[in-house]
Amino acid sequence: MNKLLLTTALTFAIATPAFAAGTHGGGHGHDMMSIGSPAEGEIDRTIAITMRETEDGAMVFEPDQLEFKAGESVRIVVTNSGELDHEFVMDSSEKNLEHKAMMQKFPDMEHDDPNAVRLEPGAVGEILWTFSNAGTFEFACLIPGHYESGMHGPITVGDQMAEVQIEYTTGTIKKIDAKAGKVTIIHGPLENLDMPAMTMVFRADEAMLAKMSEGQDIQFVADRVKGKLTVTALK
Repeated sequence: MNKLLLTTALTFAIATPAFAAGTHGGGHGHDMMSIGSPAEGEIDRTIAITMRETEDGAMVFEPDQLEFKAGESVRIVVTNSGELDHEFVMDSSEKNLEHKAMMQKFPDMEHDDPNAVRLEPGAVGEILWTFSNAGTFEFACLIPGHYESGMHGPITVGDQMAEVQIEYTTGTIKKIDAKAGKVTIIHGPLENLDMPAMTMVFRADEAMLAKMSEGQDIQFVADRVKGKLTVTALK
C-alpha cells in the first residue's frame, strides 16, 4: 500500500507542469530593474499622463517626455482618453525593444508588471515608482503598431544632488529702510563670511523686506551679492 502511494505521488509530480513565478508569460522578475522599483514609502509628487489618438492618425503620450531625480518616488496617473486600448510601459529602450518583439508574436499578451499599465478607452490607472538610478530610459506603448505611430518618449533620471546644509545666523532687526532697500541687523557671527557678531546694514529685496519688522528676532543667511552684503534667506 505504501509503495502504491509513493508511486502515485511520483507520477503526479512528474506529470504536473512547473509554473514559473512572475508575469508576462514566464516572469520578468521586475522587483528591481535598472529604471528602479515599485515605490514603497512616501510619494514625492504625482504626475499625470494622457494616452490618445490624434485626428491625423498618430498616437501620442502627453507629455511626450519625463524627467525625474534619482531616488525620487512618484505616483504616475495614466488616463486613456483615446478610442483604442493603450498601455504605458517604463523600461530601458533595450528591454522595451525585446518586449515589443514579443508583443509582435503574441499580440493579445497584456503586461502585468509594476512598471506598466494597460487601459481600455476611458480608463485610468496608476504606477507607484521609485527611480533609483540616473540614466536615460523610455516609456512606450508596445501594442503592435502603436510604438510606430508615435507612442514612445524619453525618461531622463538625473543625479540626485546632495542637499546643501544652510547655516542660519540669529539676529534682531534694528531698522528698516524700505525705500533704500536696506535693513540694519544686530547679529551673531556670520560664519560663511568670517565676520564676528556686530550691528550691520544689509541689502534686501522688496519681498524680503516685506517680511521684516523692527524689533523682530530672525534667523537669516547673508552673502555678498554684486559686492554688497545682502540677506539671501530668512526664517
